Amino acid sequence: MTPTTSTGQPVTVWVDGMLTSDAEARVSALDHGLTVGDGVFESCKVTGGTAFALTRHLRRLERSAAGLGLTPPEESWVRQGVQEVLAAAGVDSGRLRITWTAGPGPLGSDRSPGAGTLVVAAVATRPWPARVAAVTVPWTRNERSAVAGLKTTSYAENVVALRYAHGRGAHEAIFANTRGELCEGTGSNVLVVSDGRLLTPPLESGCLAGITRELFLEWSAEEGLPVVEDVVPMAALRAAPEVLLLSSTRDVQPVAVLDDRDLRPTGLGRAAVELFARRSGAHLDP
Repeated sequence: MTPTTSTGQPVTVWVDGMLTSDAEARVSALDHGLTVGDGVFESCKVTGGTAFALTRHLRRLERSAAGLGLTPPEESWVRQGVQEVLAAAGVDSGRLRITWTAGPGPLGSDRSPGAGTLVVAAVATRPWPARVAAVTVPWTRNERSAVAGLKTTSYAENVVALRYAHGRGAHEAIFANTRGELCEGTGSNVLVVSDGRLLTPPLESGCLAGITRELFLEWSAEEGLPVVEDVVPMAALRAAPEVLLLSSTRDVQPVAVLDDRDLRPTGLGRAAVELFARRSGAHLDP
């Protein structure tokens, strides 16, 4: 299974061209990413010392930055940071995070012109548990939000939801949108087995355009696996025989328990896991 949990090892950090440790890394106390969450980020799994699907992640970083009205960082600069961090960290299996913020700004929501702040960090991780649980939460994603579909650093909503899940013995929290449709997890897209098909909410639901989701849809279409982007009522989620999570650190991962309901593996779910493992193992930057 793809790693996710920190091993307690130091985090290797690169800030605006300077390689350092997490304890010594410094950004401005007035950085807009810190004061108001004015920034975007990407998380990649690291396998064999390489960031998986890095090119796709960088394309999404650019899209998220554009959605906030930020000029994205130069791709060559980001790649330099990634290369230096992975070489220094010596991480064979882990997580890489790229963060781009608006840089120092005022204490309010107005943004100051000027250079942004680029942070690249990597850490070794442990595998996810063999059985994971998820819960639905009483809060909703706003599919009409100004930042819907953008991977921003404004993650407080996810922190609250994940704390709610952990308090109930679960590993992930799943949101509906304001229309009562399945949207996404705090850090994952969702697949639902229904009537011999795998369903995943369309981007119009407000969910993030996940890289794992994107690759899975492409590879499923090529190999004839019945996967459909469609509206999924929350009632359908709660009745589904199998639910799977997709993310950069999970790949495609079955949910064993949803809201205290045991789920049973299906042939479709196993096929989804196998397809992604096989195709992702064949090419590290698909």
